[in-house]
Amino acid sequence: MAEEVLAAQVREQVAALGTAEIVVGIPSYNNVRTIGHVVRAAHAGLLKYFADRRALIVNSDGGSKDHTREAAEQAQLDTQGLLLVSHPLQPVHRLTTPYHGVPGKGSAFRTIFQIAEMVGARACVVVDADLRSVAPEWFDLLLRPVLERDFDYVAPYYKRHKYDGTITNSIVYPLTRALYGRRVRQPIGGDFGLSSRLVQRLLSRDVWATDVARYGIDIWMTTTAIAENFRVCQAYLGAKIHDAKDPGSDLSAMLAQVVGSVFDLMETYSNVWRNVFGSLPAPLFGFPFEVGLEPVSIDLPRMRAAFAQGCRDLRPVYEQAIPAHILKELTDCASLPPERFVLREETWASVVYEFALAYHRRAITREHLLKSLTPLYLGWVASFARQTEPESAAQVEDRIERLCLVYEQLKPPLLSRWDAGKR
Repeated sequence: MAEEVLAAQVREQVAALGTAEIVVGIPSYNNVRTIGHVVRAAHAGLLKYFADRRALIVNSDGGSKDHTREAAEQAQLDTQGLLLVSHPLQPVHRLTTPYHGVPGKGSAFRTIFQIAEMVGARACVVVDADLRSVAPEWFDLLLRPVLERDFDYVAPYYKRHKYDGTITNSIVYPLTRALYGRRVRQPIGGDFGLSSRLVQRLLSRDVWATDVARYGIDIWMTTTAIAENFRVCQAYLGAKIHDAKDPGSDLSAMLAQVVGSVFDLMETYSNVWRNVFGSLPAPLFGFPFEVGLEPVSIDLPRMRAAFAQGCRDLRPVYEQAIPAHILKELTDCASLPPERFVLREETWASVVYEFALAYHRRAITREHLLKSLTPLYLGWVASFARQTEPESAAQVEDRIERLCLVYEQLKPPLLSRWDAGKR
C-alpha cells in the first residue's frame, strides 16, 4: 500500500464523491491565466466523448500565489456551444486540492494518482496547466487507448517548431530510444494517459521523496512504463503551444535535472537495457495533420561563444569524462569560423554516452559533471541549427531520426564499458 499523502479533508471530499471511472489531473503553480481554459477543455472533452462514464477533474496546486486555485474552481463550464455526441448521463465533478511533500511536479502527480486509486478509476489523464492549445479532443485521444484498447501508458505526440524541445530532440528521445528500444517521440511531453495498473505500480515505487519526483517525473513514468513491459502507445495531439524559450537561455539547471534523471534511470534499469538492441515504433493514435507553429528564435553567436568558452575553461573537467580524441574534435570545432561550425552526429552521441559513463563511475562530482554538459549541448544545438536553417520541419525530423540511429549504433561499446566500469 502506498504511503498516504492526502489530507484528511481531501480524503473526506473524495469519499463523498464515491467512485469514478476517469480522473483528469491538472498540476498547477501560478497558472491563473490558463488554468480556466484547461479545466473547461477537460470538462468539454469528458462530456463530448465519455458522457456515460463517471469522471472527476482534480486540480493539484502547489501553493500558487496568483489565485490559480480560485480560477480553477470558478471556471465556467458552459456546454451550450458544444455539439455533444450524446446527452450527459453522469456529471463531471471537480476537486481543487493543495499537494504536499517535495516541491515539484511529482508531488502533484502523487496526489492525483492517490485520488485516482481511491475512487477506483480505470484511467487517469494528466495535462499541464499552462496549455494554450489544449482541446477537448486531447482527452479522447489520451483516454480511449486505455479504456478501450487496454494500453497502460499513452504518451503525447506533438508537432513542434524545429528548434523547440532541443533537449528532447538531441538527448532524451534518442538516448531513451536506444536504451529501451521503443520510439516514444516525446518522453517528457507533460501530457499523459495511464491505466489503473500503471498508476498502482508508480505509487508503489519509493521515489516520491527523491529528486526524481522533484525534477524528472515525466521521464521516470515513461521509462518505467517501457522498461517494465507495460503497453505503451502515443496520441497525436497537434501543436503544443506553450511559452517556448530560446534553447540557449537559462537552461543549465533544467538540463542537469533532466539528464541526471535519465542517467539515474540507466542505473535502475541496467539489467533491462543491456539486453535491448535496435528499436521498435510505438503505436500512434490520432490523425497526424499539419498545424501552425509559433517560431522559436535562437542566438547562434552566443551559443557558439558559450561552447568555445566551455572548451577552454572546463577542459580539466572534460579530461576526466571524455577521451582525448573526442575532446580534440570538440576543441578543434570551437575554433572554426561560423560558416564552418559543425559537430558530427557521432561526436555528439559519443559525448552523451561518455557523460553517462562518467556519471556511472562517479569520475567527478555528479553535479559538476552535469552542469559542465551545458556548453557542449549549446555547441551541438548551434551546429544543428546552422545546418538545418534552410530545411523544412520534415527534413529536420529526418535528421533527428538519423541521430537516433547513431545512438543505437554506438550502444554496444557503451554496454561493454558500462560493465567494465572503466574507460
